[in-house]
Amino acid sequence: MAVRVQTEDFDVGAESRALQAETVGGIALFIGTVRGLSSDDGVTAMTLEHFPGMTENELERIEAEARARWPLEDVTIIHRVGRLLPGEQIVMVGTASAHRKAAFESAEFIMDFLKTDAPFWKAEERGGEKTWVEARDSDDTARDRWSD
Repeated sequence: MAVRVQTEDFDVGAESRALQAETVGGIALFIGTVRGLSSDDGVTAMTLEHFPGMTENELERIEAEARARWPLEDVTIIHRVGRLLPGEQIVMVGTASAHRKAAFESAEFIMDFLKTDAPFWKAEERGGEKTWVEARDSDDTARDRWSD
């Protein structure tokens, strides 16, 4: 299990190989990146802030909930903070299981909860102005579908 909040980039290949070393079966990976200028929203940079300690605890809680729901061999959650440019990696979620459905579903579950419950604050830069990103109803709807 790896839960990390960091400023430095991560190596997806190395992280994937680390998950493979722990399991037989399937690995699901999700890599989130800063949308580029080609997305027509004009974002030139994104700054992510967090509350150290609280953030890692919440990521570990989300990971424990995923493990309680699916038969997972290993989980990796890496989330970057600091100022990031278009195309740079923000987040990686990797889940390993003997069963592909468990790997896919648990990775999606973790991402849905990262978007809503993890204490990160995002500010986008556009045309020299910085604005904080508001929560989206669609993210809450995605998270709520996992309710028992």
